[in-house]
Amino acid sequence: MAHQLPRTRSLAWTRSLPRVRRLLVAALAVAMTCTAVMASAAAGAQAWQHVAVPAQVRPQAGLNEAVAFGPDLAWAVGTDAVGREAPGFPLMLRWDGTAWQRQDLRGVGWQGELLSVAATSPSAVWAVGRDATGGARLLRYDGKTWQETRPPRGVVLTKAVSGGDETWLIGSRDGAQVLLRRDGGDWREVPVPPGSVYGLHILAADDVWAAGANTSGAAVSHWNGQAWQQTTVNGFPRSAVSSVLAVSPTEVWAGGTEGFVGGPPGRPIPPLLVRFDGQAWNRVTVPTDFGSVSSLVPASSGELGWVSLARSQKWGPPGSNPPLVPGPDFLAWHGQTFTEYSEPAVAGEGESRVLGLTPVPGTAAVWSVGRADGPEGTFAPRILRYG
Repeated sequence: MAHQLPRTRSLAWTRSLPRVRRLLVAALAVAMTCTAVMASAAAGAQAWQHVAVPAQVRPQAGLNEAVAFGPDLAWAVGTDAVGREAPGFPLMLRWDGTAWQRQDLRGVGWQGELLSVAATSPSAVWAVGRDATGGARLLRYDGKTWQETRPPRGVVLTKAVSGGDETWLIGSRDGAQVLLRRDGGDWREVPVPPGSVYGLHILAADDVWAAGANTSGAAVSHWNGQAWQQTTVNGFPRSAVSSVLAVSPTEVWAGGTEGFVGGPPGRPIPPLLVRFDGQAWNRVTVPTDFGSVSSLVPASSGELGWVSLARSQKWGPPGSNPPLVPGPDFLAWHGQTFTEYSEPAVAGEGESRVLGLTPVPGTAAVWSVGRADGPEGTFAPRILRYG
């Protein structure tokens, strides 16, 4: 005969079932709520967020570059109040950990634009500008105030780059490119590799990587303190790289665009991303068909962290109209694969024209500054943040 539970125990278990079910339902509800909260927080942490610019910034403004020192200090430069006849005014913003604030550039009375900003420390920040006449402007921050300094004679400046306790300037003189290195209290010229230089990654005075182009195509050059060694990394005509990131002697990245010969005006151009493995440069496939790699920045580990893509587009499904659809604006590198991200929609504004990335030291956060399309051909400053 089959074994049976005592009747008293069976009745007690039966009476307890509703209570057990209630406890299970309550526990499940708590677990689902926690999961939803965690998923929501994760989704928020994994998205790029729009950060407001100060109300004092006037219409027709844009940002070009930023530099960050930590969670509570960063600088961004650009121009504002640009009109069809007015060249606008230099724009300087400072992040204080909570909001961006416009900085009063006392003594800076010229009209024009700040193009680039770089720093070796919070008390040694450089900003490169151009006034309405095309003249070079150079500003320095000493930890207390911004002051104008005399730029190198006869040089039109376009970019400042810092790294490895070094600060270099990119410019031109009489149509020929010029590179200058801060040496003590003076700027001293450094030989220029063949072709053009658009970006630098400085590890030390004798370990500098340059991104650019030569007559054969996109080129990357390495400075050992005495001479440049240049490699054509993509031989397609009119290709170029503008950003370079050196992780180690056996891992260097460079990004830009691959050019077309001929074709109708405005024809989209594919992005170009290449990687050096210590032996050769190899093309890296990115998950978009057109656009340009505008920035490469490291993660906190020093490895490649983020890639930004300007005007990214993909082919849509067969027969789609229009044939192209928006592609990713940012790519996070995970060692073997990319994760795609899009910039958030901003009311009254279109997509970004410029996506200049800046990592926040000691954190996983990254800034992106630039300018976005506005209504009727106007533009607006754009600040985004991840993390």
